[in-house]
Amino acid sequence: MKNTGKATVGLVVTVFFLWVVLKDVDFREVLANIATGNMFLLAASIFVATFGFLIRAVRWQILLAPVLPESSFRSRFAGVSIGFMANNILPARMGEFARPYAFSRLEPVSITAAFGSLVVERFMDGVILLLFLVIPVFTPAFPEVDALLEGGGLAIFQGAVALVLGVLVVLVLMATLPKQFLAVARFVLDFMPGQLTGRVMELLEGLLDSMAIMRDPKLLALGFAWSLFFWTWHGLSFWLGMLAFGIDTGWFSAMFTEAVVGFGVALPSAPGFFGTFHASANFALTTVYGVSEPQSLAFAFAYHFGGWIPITVIGLWYTWKLGFSLGDIGSAEEEVHEAQEEATWGDADEATGASAGGVRGG
Repeated sequence: MKNTGKATVGLVVTVFFLWVVLKDVDFREVLANIATGNMFLLAASIFVATFGFLIRAVRWQILLAPVLPESSFRSRFAGVSIGFMANNILPARMGEFARPYAFSRLEPVSITAAFGSLVVERFMDGVILLLFLVIPVFTPAFPEVDALLEGGGLAIFQGAVALVLGVLVVLVLMATLPKQFLAVARFVLDFMPGQLTGRVMELLEGLLDSMAIMRDPKLLALGFAWSLFFWTWHGLSFWLGMLAFGIDTGWFSAMFTEAVVGFGVALPSAPGFFGTFHASANFALTTVYGVSEPQSLAFAFAYHFGGWIPITVIGLWYTWKLGFSLGDIGSAEEEVHEAQEEATWGDADEATGASAGGVRGG
């Protein structure tokens, strides 16, 4: 199976981080904290988190504007739901491909264009989460910065931030200097195997057209405004969930925790971000804000699993309603790669035809 290696790595990472967060904790205390939590506040936090997927679907219209100015909200929400469902139950982050795959079956847009819009979405999300990571540090309620340098969770934090920053730099270069970026990419890839070089170049060339929004100031501003609104809304769900377990460290701590978790789940993991979510939340709340581990882990497990259920059910319902199967969703990555290859070969054929026409005309 093509994704067996990715799935294995993700499973190992999940097991490792679950071991890290639970090795020094009596899990019975965690369960006791969950049992005594405020279920009304927890339900409210899960409702807010689930409603956020509707906001994602609204924002996606803006990100799709360069390639599909008009699209159905139902199609966008179905794509979002199927994508997150796939990330929750299928290995190797299949949802990143399942979302554009499903959407391209519902709307007149290529799967590569839909996939490219998600790259822009990740760029905007990364910028906002970096902002949410920095702002709390400068508030009076933030603990001593030395707290960030303690605990094994620092490796998660540093690795995820470095990864996101690297991706952001690459995306900015792709959007602002596309020709120069491709030239540098070709030079670097010349030192790699020919098959790998061709596949990477196909991917990069296929993404550039979909990133036109990053060269349109109005669309870019709208995209960032909706991204800020979404992550602020999602931060509300973190705050309510924390309050459900007696974690009253303030709004900015929820913002900070949300950002740390956002970076943490960028690491490989088993389906559903198990392990990375819990280790990241525990790092932010226990290592930085001094919350007891049974409390922080009660929040992490209850909030994470509570939020996992609704979008997974909604995604499965849309999968059935639209006539897809989990096998179709599981083959989405191959569909994306094949579409990119067809687009690349089509461009090459057009160029060859134009050249031959010019020769014949001469």
